[in-house]
Amino acid sequence: MSQPHAEYSQRLAARKQTVVAKDALHKQIGNAKLATVMVTIVLLWLSVKDEAISTYWLAIPIVIYASLAVVHELALRALAHARTAVAFFARGLARLEDGWTGTGASGERFRNPKHVYADDLDIFGTGCLFELLSTARLPMGEERLAQWLGAASQVPEIRERQKVIVELRDKLDLREELALLGEDLKVRLDPRSLENWAEAPPLLPAGAWRIVAALLAISAAATTIYLLATLRLWPLAVVLALEVIVLLWLRIRAEQVVSTLACNAEGLGLFADILQRLEREPFTSPRMQGFTAELKTGPQAASQSVRRLANIVYWIDAREDLLGRLLELPMLYTVQCAFATEAWRTRCGGKLRAWVDIAAEMEALLSLAGYSYEHPNDPFPEFAEEIPNAPAVFCGEELGHPLIPSAECVRNSVQLDAQTRLLLVSGSNMSGKSTYLRTAGINAVLALSGAPIRGKSLRMTPVLLGTSIRRVDSLQEHRSSFYTEILRIRDVFELTESSARVLFLFDELLEGTNSNDRRIGAEGLLRALLDRGALGIVTTHDLALTDIAHVLPGAVRNVHFQDYVEEGKMRFDHKLRDGVVAKSNALELMRLIGLKV
Repeated sequence: MSQPHAEYSQRLAARKQTVVAKDALHKQIGNAKLATVMVTIVLLWLSVKDEAISTYWLAIPIVIYASLAVVHELALRALAHARTAVAFFARGLARLEDGWTGTGASGERFRNPKHVYADDLDIFGTGCLFELLSTARLPMGEERLAQWLGAASQVPEIRERQKVIVELRDKLDLREELALLGEDLKVRLDPRSLENWAEAPPLLPAGAWRIVAALLAISAAATTIYLLATLRLWPLAVVLALEVIVLLWLRIRAEQVVSTLACNAEGLGLFADILQRLEREPFTSPRMQGFTAELKTGPQAASQSVRRLANIVYWIDAREDLLGRLLELPMLYTVQCAFATEAWRTRCGGKLRAWVDIAAEMEALLSLAGYSYEHPNDPFPEFAEEIPNAPAVFCGEELGHPLIPSAECVRNSVQLDAQTRLLLVSGSNMSGKSTYLRTAGINAVLALSGAPIRGKSLRMTPVLLGTSIRRVDSLQEHRSSFYTEILRIRDVFELTESSARVLFLFDELLEGTNSNDRRIGAEGLLRALLDRGALGIVTTHDLALTDIAHVLPGAVRNVHFQDYVEEGKMRFDHKLRDGVVAKSNALELMRLIGLKV
């Protein structure tokens, strides 16, 4: 049993015991409250019916009930936290036991069909890499992780992330406590809109007008009391007339201020809770210490400021309630909320973008740190020094696919360097060619995001990644699968126009055309890519394409996967071998399913 599995199992058992204890306490307190109510009824009957006791005795059960209510609320919160902790460690064990599909955020909203590799490599969607990695609670954390998985980062940034992940991966208590925050909240928080709102120019007049609005509200309350005491209406009428003038002047701008906040109070409260927990955590790396210092800069910590904004949003949301509508004129309710919001924006709006960025970075880092903790044998990749005109390298030893269960995962090596710049993989159907491509590609994505890779080692040059693996025709767009493929190849080819190196992964290259055109087109395309300094892997079941290795000697190496028939069934070992595959299994597969050929 691995150390993470043992730790998760131990903590899960402890949290389950806590759930049992807290649930028992919850029931005991509930029974005590019920008993208190019954005692109160008896005492009330004795004091009213027979006057046997004084009604003052009722204060005792009332105080007891109020105390029990407070304790009961605390017990219910503790029970909810314990249940959330149980779910947290159960999901962790599910990931370790390869049963995690469908248990986390899929990142579906980040899918882009035109992305140059995301769909081919299963980056977003149910059962994909994002779901495996992400533990983010906030939208900005998910966005940052998606950004790292969708585009290569610079090597200095990657190396810095690796150092931080090493520090964070053992902070299991921190990850657990963050998971307990607002687990059942329906968070509505749009980071970009919130930042734009915070940095927008003020809409309401500055200076003493907020004081004037507050004085008018106080005057309305005072003159209402005066009206009830003296039945004189004119003071209240004067105040209301002045308020009507203020509303006519400021109402539209006030509505604009409060309506453009793209969040709810619960979302801001969760944001504040996460910031507060990060502010308390002691870190050793300069990057993390810089984050916490930034959060604590100023007269108020970032968490306190965001919580104040959450409280303002609670008041804004209450405008739609009956009481809020009744208080609109006498209290200038919307105007008061808008002035409070503008005051917060003036004081803290310029810092909000930095706080959002820190929360996004921390959540994305903690996601990768959790993955690193759960896979202690997975190393970080090594990046080769970038030397002008030097060939790119991508050398992975015993690489495995992180989305394939460990018991089923067959590992293979990839060797792309100055001697071999293109691997031409031949093999029969279902032998493992496409999986080999995806394994190389998804490990490149992990490496370029700062995460550990699934393998024994990986040494690589920073690259731009481009793939053509999944292709389907489209009736709506009037495109054949072949046309879809060459459009994607064009996108990959355009990557070579930058100064960065390119790693290309093509599955069944140009299979939608005839053999002759395929042979000529594939040779020309691969020659052009290699001339531009790219390196890559191409699979094919058309053995005519394997002759390209003779046309481009010293750059292309033929490798293959093979199969065999055993007890009337097709078997595959999914192990990569040198050379060209010796046979095809198409006819044999047809015979095995009963087709006479």
